[in-house]
Amino acid sequence: MPDRQPTRQPALRGTAQGSASRTPPCPWTGADRPPGHPPSWRKRRVLLLNTTFEPLTAVPLRRAIVLVVCGKAEVVHGDSAGMVLHSASASLQVPSVIRLSNFVRVPYRGRVPLTRAALMLRDNHRCVYCGARAETIDHVVPRSRGGPHSWENCVACCTKCNHRKADRTLSELGWRLPVAPRAPRGRHWRLLAGLSDADPLWLPYLGEPAA
Repeated sequence: MPDRQPTRQPALRGTAQGSASRTPPCPWTGADRPPGHPPSWRKRRVLLLNTTFEPLTAVPLRRAIVLVVCGKAEVVHGDSAGMVLHSASASLQVPSVIRLSNFVRVPYRGRVPLTRAALMLRDNHRCVYCGARAETIDHVVPRSRGGPHSWENCVACCTKCNHRKADRTLSELGWRLPVAPRAPRGRHWRLLAGLSDADPLWLPYLGEPAA
């Protein structure tokens, strides 16, 4: 049987033809990965939404295909390049965003973990001191002065302001924060905290960065 090959075609509806109980092998694992496709295809992830369009998590491409083929999810957005998977009896658009067919109740989760990616998103990738493009993280109360590594004491910062501030406090510099930093709220922030790079098609479902 020939290897399954993805082809570029105009955007299609994300449906699988033939028996929904058959799960096609993922074409980007092991020797099945088409020549010329970078290894990053094996690490590709798909945004999984609840029936309410609430973002739940990012799943591996193979898992997303299984959910769609088995009828447990539908494709909301396909690959922006129009990539389509083919098997002997079915064709399926490579998904970027999928939505569950049945509602899943998500248990309460505690505080959003503090990561560089989530902090930059919270502060919109802008230095809180001057508004320039943020390149690093600054502790408002320096660690050397007893400041904690927490959402309330960490802000996005440009290199220039970071060097100028050094281990001094805002009162010593005469600086003021436009808003008090705090932990972001919302379940989607737990997803954002674990992502270093998100597909642009995901952004409408992830919400606006806000504290």
